[in-house]
Amino acid sequence: MIQGGVARALAAMALSTLIFAVMHMLVRHVSAEVHPIQIAFFRNLFGLIVFLPWLMRQGLAPLRTKRFPLHALRGAVNAVAMFAFFTGLSLTPLAKATALGFTAPIFAGLLSIALLGERFRLRRWSAIACGFAGVLVILRPGLIAIDLGAALVLFSSLLWGATIIVIKVLGRTESSVTTTIYMNLLLALFSFVPALFVWRTPGLEAWLWLVAIGVLGTLAQILLAQALKDSEPGVVMPLDFLRLIWASALGFLVFAEVPELFVWIGGAVIFASSTYLAYREAKAGVRRPKTGHL
Repeated sequence: MIQGGVARALAAMALSTLIFAVMHMLVRHVSAEVHPIQIAFFRNLFGLIVFLPWLMRQGLAPLRTKRFPLHALRGAVNAVAMFAFFTGLSLTPLAKATALGFTAPIFAGLLSIALLGERFRLRRWSAIACGFAGVLVILRPGLIAIDLGAALVLFSSLLWGATIIVIKVLGRTESSVTTTIYMNLLLALFSFVPALFVWRTPGLEAWLWLVAIGVLGTLAQILLAQALKDSEPGVVMPLDFLRLIWASALGFLVFAEVPELFVWIGGAVIFASSTYLAYREAKAGVRRPKTGHL
């Protein structure tokens, strides 16, 4: 029988995957009218709505930090990653973008060697190699042209891998609420000026979708953080594959997109590799002091 805490973590994880998929579908939908960079700005601006109850109850306490430069670094990198991912979503099928997005933990694993001084043994190197093999299955370079949307999603995953490293360092001293509030606040600030250069005044329906994108994105992040807090990554992360299932269903129902078999195969390989890396990271984190160069 599943214990209460684990059951709540699994439910939170499953719900977060659905909300993320719906948010990405809305990004793709509204990108026909609003530029992806502008969508990124509104996603973070309206995402702050979710934190209003915390701020009303606790005042400015969640904003107290001694690591603001690190928050700013994360925000800057995350802004570029979001620009690339949202643009990629507007150009490539939903399921394909979701499958390639699973590569972020793999890039994080590689970056942790240089930035945190971590040492990988054969099993984790094998997982990384399998992950990139999954990417080759999806993209099939030499057989078909690599589309710009897929390339942008991979670039965003590389940058998100870098932010995972920063989050690991921030997690030593900062609460999940503080890091998430600063992420939305700084991303809104960093994306404001770029959004002005591509500004298109949204229609009424688009405004509703933009608000939904911001609120849903932040809710999904909170649910994911809660799931990881209530249980081990090895327990809840396998459910993250649901994102590909939801994305495939939404892509078919909303955009008449039918995922290729190669997307399913490659996505499964990438996901298995990233999940194994997350599992090994969790085990290593218990044994190893949390040190690093950032």
